[in-house]
Amino acid sequence: MPVFLAVDLGAESGRVLRGSLRDGRLTVREVRRFTNRPVALPQGLHWDVLALFADLSEGLDAAVSECGSEAAGVGIDAWGNDFALLDRDGRLVGNPWHYRDPRTRASTALVAARVGAGAIYRTTGTPPLPINTASQLVAMEGSPQLEVAQRLVMLPDLFGFWLTGHLATEQTIASTSQLLNVATRTWAIDVIDKLGIPRRLFDFDVVPAGVRVGTLLDHPRVPLWTVAGHDTASAVAAVPATAPTFGYISSGTWSLVGLELSAPVLTDAAMAAGFSNEAGVDGTIRFLRNGTGLWLLQRCRAVWDSPPYADLVAAAADAPAFQGLVDPDAPEFVSPPDMPARIAARCRETGQPVPDDRASVVRCILESLACKHRWTLEQAEELSGVRADVMHIVGGGAANPLLCQLTADLSGRPVLAGPVEATAVGNLLLQARATGALTSLTELRDVVARSLPPRRFEPHGSAAVEAAYARFRRLLDSGDRI
Repeated sequence: MPVFLAVDLGAESGRVLRGSLRDGRLTVREVRRFTNRPVALPQGLHWDVLALFADLSEGLDAAVSECGSEAAGVGIDAWGNDFALLDRDGRLVGNPWHYRDPRTRASTALVAARVGAGAIYRTTGTPPLPINTASQLVAMEGSPQLEVAQRLVMLPDLFGFWLTGHLATEQTIASTSQLLNVATRTWAIDVIDKLGIPRRLFDFDVVPAGVRVGTLLDHPRVPLWTVAGHDTASAVAAVPATAPTFGYISSGTWSLVGLELSAPVLTDAAMAAGFSNEAGVDGTIRFLRNGTGLWLLQRCRAVWDSPPYADLVAAAADAPAFQGLVDPDAPEFVSPPDMPARIAARCRETGQPVPDDRASVVRCILESLACKHRWTLEQAEELSGVRADVMHIVGGGAANPLLCQLTADLSGRPVLAGPVEATAVGNLLLQARATGALTSLTELRDVVARSLPPRRFEPHGSAAVEAAYARFRRLLDSGDRI
């Protein structure tokens, strides 16, 4: 029985998982998990890609040893936007920058000024954002690293190159750069030229999921396949959808809320609302807005010496409902030294009840996220003209029953939660499809539904829910007291 291996790299941690497909069902097991620790240097915040490569290599060695000759492939996915630069000999030119580093604050305006915000959106489907690859490259203008660089590689490309000696860039991860033409899925050379970014960095084609890159240098019988290299794209591929139209939330550090469409929405209104049109599998478009997700809870937990998430959520379920609410995307929550204190201060500043214990802080975070999920989904529906009758939550947030129930209650539609490891599941099944074991995205999703049935949360609307959402809307509109 063939076994596929997934390398899934997130902002907090990385994983190596193995999956086997038998009789239309996928079995998944985690082989190795490791921490992803960014490094703060005097000049800024960076990713430690050398440590990540050592950890994922150890995980792959252990996984290949377990399954031996049954190993039929490896796929790598990671977060978007960030990248590495290689010199003419294929050597790494410095540790990659972290998307949370503040150096791009001014360059976002430069991107819009040089190309035109509307023009770049109509070409790439992505609004100017500080985290975009385009903004990061403009911030590097004139740097020695950029002068010697010969090729830009997104992070799945980098690790695949080190594993096999071959380079390939897949469409979904390239589409997070704000430098890929959303219609042709080729590099937007006109945009790259107008930004003053060296064209030589993009002198190669992007490829779809399912391409054989090469074989592992340490395990020559095991091929590396391109999967949906952007972790969200792999997660959306693994949504166990049965309805023709559906909404989704890829819930983790970020909450990516959107719709799967057949064509991009490139209107000025969509741009102004901050929606991206990112490449999905099989020509689909992930029309989504990237918002702050469980980052707020993660940072609170760190201040509280890391108690179990399940204990925090259970206590929050018994806390009073709909007291203070906050906008999770407010700038003050980007990286405060004390997240619980910052949340309490924001509630006080807006004239709301102040959360005074852990349970009430967690309740405030989850209710605020659920409100923002509804707000974003309704915007996506209005902008696209597509109605979602059901919401799917995949990723870490699918394991949070209170968040799922609140999202159902606020959105007024059923929520189907799971799989939690959607990114890895999509990664594994796209490899299986590449080998011919599956034939279509529909069949892939059928396998997910049979193998990892989602948990259903029915909406329980009430006057209190609607009053809380109206209060949240006033908070967004005023930014002050509510």
